[in-house]
Amino acid sequence: MSDDDDEKEDQKTPSPEQIQKDLQDFFKGKFGDNVIVSPMGAGVPPQATPEPPEEEEARTKRRAETLNFEMKPSEVKLHLDRYVIGQDEAKRALAVAVCDHYNHARHDLELEGDASHGIESSRGDPSHEQESLDYVKQNVILLGPTGVGKTYLIRTLAQLIGVPFVKADITKFSETGYVGSDVDELVRELVRVADGDTALAEYGMVFLDEIDKIASADGKSFGRDVSGRGVQTGLLKLLEETEVPARSPNDISSQFQEFFQMRDGKSPKRTINTRHILFVVSGAFSGLGEIIEKRLTERNIGFASKSTVSSGRSGVSLLSEVSTKDFVDYGFEPEFVGRLPIRVSLDGLTESDLFNILTTSEGSILKQHRESFRGYGIDIEFTDDAIELVAELAKKEETGARGLMTILESSLRPFKFALPDTSVNELLVTRSLIEDSQKELQSILENPDQAQEEFKTLEVKRFEREFERQHDVRLRFDSEAVAMATTVAEEVHLPVQEYLHQKFADSVDLMRKIQEQTGHDWLPVTPQILNRPGDGVELWLEREGSSS
Repeated sequence: MSDDDDEKEDQKTPSPEQIQKDLQDFFKGKFGDNVIVSPMGAGVPPQATPEPPEEEEARTKRRAETLNFEMKPSEVKLHLDRYVIGQDEAKRALAVAVCDHYNHARHDLELEGDASHGIESSRGDPSHEQESLDYVKQNVILLGPTGVGKTYLIRTLAQLIGVPFVKADITKFSETGYVGSDVDELVRELVRVADGDTALAEYGMVFLDEIDKIASADGKSFGRDVSGRGVQTGLLKLLEETEVPARSPNDISSQFQEFFQMRDGKSPKRTINTRHILFVVSGAFSGLGEIIEKRLTERNIGFASKSTVSSGRSGVSLLSEVSTKDFVDYGFEPEFVGRLPIRVSLDGLTESDLFNILTTSEGSILKQHRESFRGYGIDIEFTDDAIELVAELAKKEETGARGLMTILESSLRPFKFALPDTSVNELLVTRSLIEDSQKELQSILENPDQAQEEFKTLEVKRFEREFERQHDVRLRFDSEAVAMATTVAEEVHLPVQEYLHQKFADSVDLMRKIQEQTGHDWLPVTPQILNRPGDGVELWLEREGSSS
């Protein structure tokens, strides 16, 4: 073929832009303006175009560092304890499941690396390959009411390991993808989260919430979603191992993009393997407790009455007794349940749990409110009795930890709106403020100096937090001790925090030992203890001992 022929051939091959325009004109002529053809490559995972060797090498290094997982279950739980209050049994189960899964993933990755260097993967142990084939993925199903921390647990785990994480509501998916989304989109989304690194995405986490909504509506289930059985079937292949097309077969623009890349001699990875993707599903499973209780009652006929079976079990606690048969009776396919071998139930949060979430969790919502007020140039702090009331009111909301945000937002919203226009730059949130925010706001607006006076109490709260950070000892001043501390600090011409640090510096070791011996989370500070910390703490310990 001559050069002229080559030039003519090149002229015959339309550009992607020309094809785009021709498609748009065709659909517009046939269907009017009701159909729009997306630009080529729109929504296409960015991994399609092969990268330069140095960038691929950087990705490989990042992948190896991410999957160099060597943590023990106890270390994983210790990390979760920093962010999630309570749920100890759930955290233990998840820690073991995650360690098992990613240890196996790392093992497989090491075998692949050996094989790529010409080393037999089964050297020294012929069973390696068979073990890899027989491994059952540690996919997890979480059961528990709303707001108990299911999503937070899994997101925290993914961040700890450093793998891509995708969360989705299962109700947006349909069997065919025509009504909702195709379940394969979950895996493609992992690639997007991994910045196009398909190989890293193949070790990610997928979290599916409201899984109970796809329990099939026929039979004995409490399900509501008519396409539930089809979605279950669609998920089956993902839960074990399958190859998911990197591009949706229904995305015309994506297909044309791949065609032109192949024409240019590029070979993007066309599938995503789900072998090492960890799937976690969760739901409230309303009504499942009744199925479990019925089974337990029938099993104990002749030995215990129904009231005896349910004694000590109510609501969420029954979910810890769940069996495969219960899930099937609820409306799940046996094959689907079988691919979720790790079953973890989470308890509802108590008022004490909610208080601890606000005061001890590193992810406390109080930090968010401090930051938002700081954006207006306002310092904010919370008294313990205010936090106790917030926890009490949030418990009545019956939405778990979400209730904390509801109560705090409704109480603090008037102050966020009004105070930025005033000279007030300190705010102490007290119990009375939570009880009647409008009344407290009006009082502050009428007497701005009041907020300045209360700032002295704010300084004591900050000392408590800083002292705990430095010495791992938590103090709690009562109102009389706060008044005494601020008064004495003013008399000796010292900032409140500096005065208190000097006052307790010599008693740190003693207080730490007392806190460890008693197992209490905090030590109260009264005027007597503030006056003589050493003797005061000893008196406090004697008082605790006599009352126990």
